[in-house]
Amino acid sequence: MTETHQCIKVVAKRTGLSPHVIRIWEKRYAAVQPVRTETNRRLYTEDQIERLNLLRRLTHAGHSIGTVAHLPVETLRALAAEAANGYEDPTTRSRAPSVDDPAGEFLAECVMHIKATDAHALEDVLARATMLFGAQGVLQQVVAPLAQQIGDLWRAGTISAAQEHFASARLRAFLSDAARPFAVTETTPTLIVATPARQLHEMGAAIVAAAATNLGWRVTYLGASLPAAEIAGTAIQSRASAVALSIVYPEDDPALADELEKLRRYLPQEIRILAGGRAAPAYRATLDKIEAITLADLNDLLPVLDDLRRPGKRH
Repeated sequence: MTETHQCIKVVAKRTGLSPHVIRIWEKRYAAVQPVRTETNRRLYTEDQIERLNLLRRLTHAGHSIGTVAHLPVETLRALAAEAANGYEDPTTRSRAPSVDDPAGEFLAECVMHIKATDAHALEDVLARATMLFGAQGVLQQVVAPLAQQIGDLWRAGTISAAQEHFASARLRAFLSDAARPFAVTETTPTLIVATPARQLHEMGAAIVAAAATNLGWRVTYLGASLPAAEIAGTAIQSRASAVALSIVYPEDDPALADELEKLRRYLPQEIRILAGGRAAPAYRATLDKIEAITLADLNDLLPVLDDLRRPGKRH
C-alpha cells in the first residue's frame, strides 16, 4: 500500500502549527524529516503529522522544543498522556483547573480576584506563578490564557466592563515589570510591536512585547490603533528586524486589509511582518498576500524570533 503524504499547508491545518514554525522545527531541531518532491516541496507522512501534533501539545504544556524534538514517538506519547490534565487545545475556549494543573489553578485564582477587584491578591498569584514557571513560562501558561479568558468572560457577561478594565490595567502593570531588558548593543535586533489602525485591544501586543524583551530583543512598543505609515516610519527609523502586529478585534474591519497592504509597501522588504491574535485568521488572505509570518499563539512567536536572530536573517 502506498503511504499517503501531505503538503505543508495541510499539515499546518491539521496540527495548528504555522508553516513557518514547522520549517523551523525541521531545520533547527530535526523534529521531522519530510520527503521532497522534484520541485523541492515538502511532503509529510501520517507518522510525522502525529509527531508534530505531539510536539505541539508538549510545547503548549511547557516543554522546550529543544528538549523533546529528538525523543522517540513512544516517549512523546507518554509525556503527552502525563501532561493531559494540564493541557487543553487552544482552539477550545474553556479551561477547567484541576489539582494536577497548576496553571489552571493560577488562572482560576486570578479570575476570582478579578471578580473581587482585589489588586494585591491578583499580584500575589502572578508572583507565585512567576516563581513556578519563570518569566517566559508565566507569559505562556498563565498571562496569555488569562488575557483571552478575560475577553471571553466579558463578552459572555460574566464579568463587568469595570472588572475587565481592572484586569487589563493590572496585567499591563505586571507585563511592564516583567519585561526586563537585557543589556543591549549595536547588534541587538529591534522589534516594533503595535496593533493596526482601529484594533483597540492591546493586551496581546503587550504580552508579545514582554516575551520578546525577555528573549533579548530591543522592543519598541507603540500601543494600539496606529496607522500603517506611523508603524513603518518607526520601524525604518529604528532599523527594526521585524514588526509584530496583534489583531484581536474586530474580525470584520473592511479597512484593515488596506492598512496591512500599505504597511508592506511602506516597509523595506527585509523587515518582516509578524501577525497573530484571535482575529488574525479572519484576515489570513491578506496576511498571506503580504507574506506575513502568522502566529497561532505565543508558543509560535519564540522559535520565529530565534530564527530571525540567526545570521543572514537580519538586515
